[in-house]
Amino acid sequence: MVTPRPTVVAFPEADKWAMTRIATVPRFRILAWSGDLLYASHAYTLLRAKITITRIEWEIVGYFRPTWWRNLTVTLRLTSRFFRDGFHALAVLPTGHFVATVPGAIISLAPGETEFRISHEVVRGTRPLHITATPDKRLFWGEYFDNPQRDEVHIYASEDRGMSWDVAYTFPKGAIRYVHNMVYDEWDNCLWILTGDNGAECRILRASCDLKEVDVVLSGNQQARAVAAVPMKDGLYFSSDTPVETNHVYRLDRRGNLTKLADLSSSSIYGCRVGDSIFFSTMAEPSAINSETSVCLFGSRDGQQWRRVLEWKKDSWPMDLFQYGNVFLPDGSNTSGYLALTSVAVENGDLETTVWRI
Repeated sequence: MVTPRPTVVAFPEADKWAMTRIATVPRFRILAWSGDLLYASHAYTLLRAKITITRIEWEIVGYFRPTWWRNLTVTLRLTSRFFRDGFHALAVLPTGHFVATVPGAIISLAPGETEFRISHEVVRGTRPLHITATPDKRLFWGEYFDNPQRDEVHIYASEDRGMSWDVAYTFPKGAIRYVHNMVYDEWDNCLWILTGDNGAECRILRASCDLKEVDVVLSGNQQARAVAAVPMKDGLYFSSDTPVETNHVYRLDRRGNLTKLADLSSSSIYGCRVGDSIFFSTMAEPSAINSETSVCLFGSRDGQQWRRVLEWKKDSWPMDLFQYGNVFLPDGSNTSGYLALTSVAVENGDLETTVWRI
């Protein structure tokens, strides 16, 4: 039986850029690249694979033992979506240490071990959206919780490869709602911190890797409300994440100049790089401004010309309970030349990982 696939939008011949699907893996969630090694999860098991022209072979890296009832909910597609089960973020260190997020906890795996251990229980919210690592093996994540009272918000750091965590920086009460993401920039040897959600809470900040210097670069409007950011040699590329305005892709160059590059069909919270190509995905998060009900992947070969390259239709399950339609893109540094993504809450591709040759 032929399974329907997401729409592939062909590029003009002059672009000399084609996307070829080489693998489909149900119930895997993409997490991160580390060079040419791709990491993904199946339920509460972490796996990795090296992709070649002829094969993708997965091997188990380790596993986490969740509370008993999550062993049940994670087995079914809809309950897994409802309870936000499984791994949600991963940082891979060159020392062989792994640090990940699962509901309610930061977990760590040391070299030679196979079972992740809880290194920090998340007491506000369920988990941070991302974990980032710097070349000096420091790890960072920012708090992400509802925060209606606009209490102070912490950034946590680990200097022992994720075994323990301490508050490294605090946004004072009333400053922001929460931290969306922290991204390491290899060209400027700095951290980019993205926060939300309203007015001056929307910030893009540049910070030193020890967080002793934290400077606001952009702030004060919904176009500075971002979750996804991709550093490149010529600057920081980011996509906006707002339900109340049209969303865009931007470039903040190394001189501090901001350029609007492309319109997006909806809010965007994931981005990644494959060689010199950049990708951002959008959510099916309908609002009065963003009426799009499809999930889309936008791509660019050169950072200038952007096109919608893949598209999925949101499934019929309520998005407030069973998640927005979305496409997860991996963190980390990718030297493979392949694009890996996971689609969720869409027709003909729910909780499905696909790998594409660029």
